[in-house]
Amino acid sequence: MGLYERHILPHLIDFACGMGDVMKLRAQLVPLARGRVLEIGIGSGLNLGFYDPEQVSAVVGVDPSAAMQALASSRAAACAVPVEMIALELGQIQAEDASFDDIVCTFTLCTIPDAVAALREMRRVLKPGGRLLFGEHGLAPDLPVVRWQKRLTPWWKPLAGGCHLDRDIPALIEAGGFHIRQLDSGYLKGPRPMTHVYRGWAD
Repeated sequence: MGLYERHILPHLIDFACGMGDVMKLRAQLVPLARGRVLEIGIGSGLNLGFYDPEQVSAVVGVDPSAAMQALASSRAAACAVPVEMIALELGQIQAEDASFDDIVCTFTLCTIPDAVAALREMRRVLKPGGRLLFGEHGLAPDLPVVRWQKRLTPWWKPLAGGCHLDRDIPALIEAGGFHIRQLDSGYLKGPRPMTHVYRGWAD
């Protein structure tokens, strides 16, 4: 990992993922979480201020980036809910089967190399009746935008930590063993190839 990935990229991601409309999506989604929550790709901890301490007993975060976890530490210290970080080794979540009430995943599936395998791991650690709460950007519904997403993704990935602009998020979630029960989608403000988002939950 080079200087850019260690010292520059984490701050760029924190800035981009903390912009107004993105934070509004987080504010709508994260308070729905309940019980013992697993957050996939906790990153710099941008979701932590939105957990409801009346509904959430603990947040357990996983993220492969030590630099991002370091940024999350100050937000974790200020969080009204206990926060713990656990290891992610060889794509496996170091947790027992059916050990989380809900899972939160925001702006993360775009960067995971094998997203379907990761979703199957999420399915494994989620309790029966638990929910995957997701807010992700991905494949747009408009063909001209899709063409730009496919053109830009090979150039965008190395600059944005492996981010794919053109992933079909609902299809990935279903392929990972979940059933989507609620789904909203649309564009946020900004360049359309980068701002089509999906928000909802699956079980």
